[in-house]
Amino acid sequence: MTVAAPSTKTVPFDTLSAHCAAILTSLQVAPGDAALVADSLVTADAWGHPSHGVLRLGWYAARLRSGVIDASSPTEVVVDGGAVCVLDGHDGVGQVVTKRASDLAVERARKHGVGVVAVRNSNHFGTAAYFTRGIAEAGCAAILTTNGSPAMAPWGGREKTVGANPWSLAVPGGTHGPVVLDIANTIVARGKVYAALERGQQIPEDWAITAEGARTTDPREAIAGLILPMAGHKGYAISLMMDVFSGVLTGSSFATDIAGPYVPDGRSGCGHLVIALDIEALRPRAEFDGDLASLLATTTGVPLAEGHDRIYYPGQLEDLRLAQALTDGVSLPDKTFEELGVLAAACGVETIGGR
Repeated sequence: MTVAAPSTKTVPFDTLSAHCAAILTSLQVAPGDAALVADSLVTADAWGHPSHGVLRLGWYAARLRSGVIDASSPTEVVVDGGAVCVLDGHDGVGQVVTKRASDLAVERARKHGVGVVAVRNSNHFGTAAYFTRGIAEAGCAAILTTNGSPAMAPWGGREKTVGANPWSLAVPGGTHGPVVLDIANTIVARGKVYAALERGQQIPEDWAITAEGARTTDPREAIAGLILPMAGHKGYAISLMMDVFSGVLTGSSFATDIAGPYVPDGRSGCGHLVIALDIEALRPRAEFDGDLASLLATTTGVPLAEGHDRIYYPGQLEDLRLAQALTDGVSLPDKTFEELGVLAAACGVETIGGR
């Protein structure tokens, strides 16, 4: 079935980012922190991932108003073991907490060769790639895991207890942009189901099942039901292990004790694990860059399959889309743009136009 593309409004990247930041500062988020969160959301839309973009700003606003997100983001290092430390986010803004953890991981990696930061008591942080890219740009290989509210059932079950629990890997790309993997362990990130709902579109029938166990193309039924794991039992098992690394290992919440970002008044309790590996501590950077360039050339240079005109390495499409968005502007579905205007008015922030 062919679904018509949704109508959109396009706004310059900087204008949209400043607008989102103004909304956040009206909710007592510090200006620098607000700019970080806004950039993470607008960048996700620019990358072509609206599931983690501006549509989430209203969710964050509701959670800031209810107090389950602490706008001051009072992060605290509670365990300092040199290369390894534990950061308590004290229910702060997820992006702010994770940026602090990423900076700490890079700082420790430069001193010890590796930096490992376990994060507890955080909140949803947007796209994991936003942070692993930053670590890669600092000259380190990056690993980031997180857990989230239940989205799927354990393999063989019918009750949601396992989150999508996304994770990201990234390395510097030398003459290329960073090479980045960012995936959820469900067949699709739950945010993409919310994005389909926002666009008024149906979802593919292999994404989710209803609460009664039937296949569905209705995003509302999917949200109330179960998102299916990627690769069957493998996706479930990977997701469970990400909950171990992000929740159990860090001393944060896990499984059904985590509330999602769309819940306005439920404490999140999610955790993250950030690992940075200093490439120079392992081998000369020039050698790494040369071998990586060779790998990418080999990978992207194979004969094309029917229906394809190019092979991309992970993260390359996002780089290309971002470059275009910085020139042409960021497109938002009309519904997202309208909701942004309602939110701005409620916050006493002047609304913006789009074309």
